[in-house]
Amino acid sequence: MTALKRRLNRTTGTRPLRKKYVISSEGDKTEPRYFAWFNQRKEIHVEILRSKDESAPEQVLEKMKSHLKNAKYDKPYEAWLIVDKDHWQNQQLEPLHQWSIQREYYHLAVSNPNFEYWLLLHLEDGKGVSTKAECDTKLKRHIPDYSKSNFDMSKLEPGISEAIKRAESKDRPPCEKWPEKTGTTVYLLVKKLHQD
Repeated sequence: MTALKRRLNRTTGTRPLRKKYVISSEGDKTEPRYFAWFNQRKEIHVEILRSKDESAPEQVLEKMKSHLKNAKYDKPYEAWLIVDKDHWQNQQLEPLHQWSIQREYYHLAVSNPNFEYWLLLHLEDGKGVSTKAECDTKLKRHIPDYSKSNFDMSKLEPGISEAIKRAESKDRPPCEKWPEKTGTTVYLLVKKLHQD
């Protein structure tokens, strides 16, 4: 058999497709740092869209729309908008919700008051938190050197499953759009990243 025939008859290995998660977030430090950690898993790939000074909900949505318009993804992928309820009005979040219900692989996750509340749930039940300042104070009790751009995921990683359970238990009945009171729907995404 010639060398050419041997090459043509050789079976090629197939590598399973990694599921892609595309995230457009309000924060340009904490959220990208947190979600990038999941890229160590072989089954998934998390792509975080970064841009400074574009943190209003409509900018988070436009960043995603623009990216998806130009991206050529082989399925499967999911697109996630991650924002804080914080000081935004419901009418500012509504376009994000409307976008998220257009396709089964479009999603919106909101933390009330902020993303740090999701981080706090890795470490405790988050009771008694209703403001950003209260959340930050409690988080620093657990991680004294915490900063948005520099935190150690190894301190949060052991609590991922517990954070999912805590957030899910607070989301009863599941909110239709976003948490009106203290809570977070980020667990919906992390549940997939942690188990896929």
